[in-house]
Amino acid sequence: MKKFTIALGFMLALLTVAGCSRVRYPAYYTLNLRPAPDPPALEKQTSIAVREFHEPVYLRQGPIVYRSTPEKIGFYEYHRWAADPGKVVSSAVVDDLRASGQFSMVSMYDGRQDIDYVFSGKLEKLEEVDYEGVVKVEVGLSAQITRVSNGTTVWSNSVSEVENVSHRNVPGVVAEMNRTMELALNKLLSTIPAPLATHN
Repeated sequence: MKKFTIALGFMLALLTVAGCSRVRYPAYYTLNLRPAPDPPALEKQTSIAVREFHEPVYLRQGPIVYRSTPEKIGFYEYHRWAADPGKVVSSAVVDDLRASGQFSMVSMYDGRQDIDYVFSGKLEKLEEVDYEGVVKVEVGLSAQITRVSNGTTVWSNSVSEVENVSHRNVPGVVAEMNRTMELALNKLLSTIPAPLATHN
């Protein structure tokens, strides 16, 4: 009887501890890039379609990425992307190309060939960097524009931006990722030559 009482007390203690422990739920984040301004009216009809940005497999898995060494990639188990960063960047590029005023029609690429140009890009990096004593974020982008009529590449560029994180927590890291992504996108797209749409 004494053993039964001890066992029962132990089980009740375990149930009490289990009942008091908190369940931890993931926090979700998204890139919140500023919308581009409305485009000017154009007389010339020139179209471009944006392929969805490629990205490393580990960026599509959801967790926010950090590097504790140049070779080691880690993942925040409870801090995840609510939307695929590659898709968010692709939509931002569509908006920015519309706002540039170079093209009369800008859309996501759906395989159609009745367009003048195709924009293809890659999200190379979007991660927190946690070594060398400073917390930073790194964003890497590359892209090219191809003329559909003959398959020639008419423009290509790649950029990498690294910025320090002022608030050393995950929301602070994500806020800096947003800011750094906007810098990288602006730098990437600013090199598209202005007369591009007039040379079909």
